[in-house]
Amino acid sequence: MSRVHVIAVITAKPGKRDEVLANFQANVPAVHAEDGCIEYGAVVDSAEASFAAPYGPDTFVVIEKWASLDHLKAHAAAPHMKAYAAKNSDLLADRVIHVMTDA
Repeated sequence: MSRVHVIAVITAKPGKRDEVLANFQANVPAVHAEDGCIEYGAVVDSAEASFAAPYGPDTFVVIEKWASLDHLKAHAAAPHMKAYAAKNSDLLADRVIHVMTDA
C-alpha cells in the first residue's frame, strides 16, 4: 500500500482561527507520536505571495503524510483526535478533507 497524503482545509468561524490553531498545535505532539505519521502540520497564507489566491484570514490548511490508509484511519479514530474535534466543534465554519496517494 502506498503513502497517503492529506490536505485538510479548515475554516474557522470569523475571528476564531487563532483559537483553533492553538488547539491544533497542542494536539500535534500526540499526532506525531502515532504509528505511521510521516508529516503533520498547519500552514496559512503567505503574506508575501501576492500572486497566489489566498484562503483568507479564517482558514488554515493541514498537510499530512501517512505511511498507509490504515494508519490514517487509526489516526482519525484516535481518542486525542476525537477530543480535538469536540474542542473545536463550535469554532469551525467548514472542514474539507482531501485524501490522495502518490501519482
